[in-house]
Amino acid sequence: MSTSRTLAETVPPVADLPESKKAENVTHLSRLWERSQTLIPTLTALVLLFGMLIYAEIAYGRVFHAGTMSSLLVSFAPTIILAVGMTIVIVSGGIDLSVGAVVAFSSVAGVMLMNIGVNGWLSMLLMIVFGAVFGLIAGVMIQYFNVQPFIATLAMMFLARGLASILSTTPVIAPEDSPILLLATDWKLIDGPKVNDFTITPGLLIAVLVVLGGLFFMHRTRMGRTVYAIGGNESSAQLMGLPVSRTRVWIYIASGALSGLAAIVYTAEVGGKAQNVTGIGWELDAIAAVVIGGTLLTGGYGYILGSIVGVFVIAALRLIITKDGTINPEYLTIITGAVLLAFVLLQRVLTRRRSS
Repeated sequence: MSTSRTLAETVPPVADLPESKKAENVTHLSRLWERSQTLIPTLTALVLLFGMLIYAEIAYGRVFHAGTMSSLLVSFAPTIILAVGMTIVIVSGGIDLSVGAVVAFSSVAGVMLMNIGVNGWLSMLLMIVFGAVFGLIAGVMIQYFNVQPFIATLAMMFLARGLASILSTTPVIAPEDSPILLLATDWKLIDGPKVNDFTITPGLLIAVLVVLGGLFFMHRTRMGRTVYAIGGNESSAQLMGLPVSRTRVWIYIASGALSGLAAIVYTAEVGGKAQNVTGIGWELDAIAAVVIGGTLLTGGYGYILGSIVGVFVIAALRLIITKDGTINPEYLTIITGAVLLAFVLLQRVLTRRRSS
């Protein structure tokens, strides 16, 4: 007798499967379909990004050069840091309008501390602490006083901007020997012809580490899974015994601390100069990047890497406007708004299809 068995003999037909197995297969397929639906905005943003870069290369040239790419990465390092924090907040179903103002206050306060003789490294640590304090106040207001995230973080935005203006209405510059300037040191990775070198800075490396840390936090920690649960259905998260209250407060502390870190990287990038007008509109850039990258404004779905793609979409828009030279820079806001509106509408369509 032959010991070989045909596929039909070893794998029972679907009709012969137990009902529990059928239900399990259907559930698995539905989860795969739902996940693929949530990835559509991110993939669309990725296609848009490469499309814009290819157009810019054809129309203006020198886009895919090492020098241009490294310049984009370094200049948008602070935005990348802000986008990671904003992703965590929006996935939880919240919003943070204070990040740009917190960058301004942390920058001005930190540089002023350096100028009065406080150790530079300690001053940078305090810049992060300042941001975390603003986040803590917002988180407590939201969680324990039932203030809407929009209102709580708007209040923190006015408070931080006002305090920065009280500290100084003129630019303040860090001492020449301040260690913050070391974060803008160019590290040449590729020595290209003429000025076509690929360089990075410690500030950019910090941004990369923040992205990796955000990925680990959101997908490999209990608190990260709680963030998704809060954004998906807060009542269900509470019934499951998840630490909703503590997690929400920590979400805003993390966003504030990352704003302080972004202030350090940006201050180093501009040569140690801090101003009270720094960061105006940065919260809108961060929110736009997060939404373009595929994170739902209603919470529950979102990806750190998608938000980074969104940052580069905005960077590509600015690159095109800069290289063209004939486009009014104010049109960047209009174009960004149009792209953001398109992705919000795409999210709405996909959400309705999922619910139906």
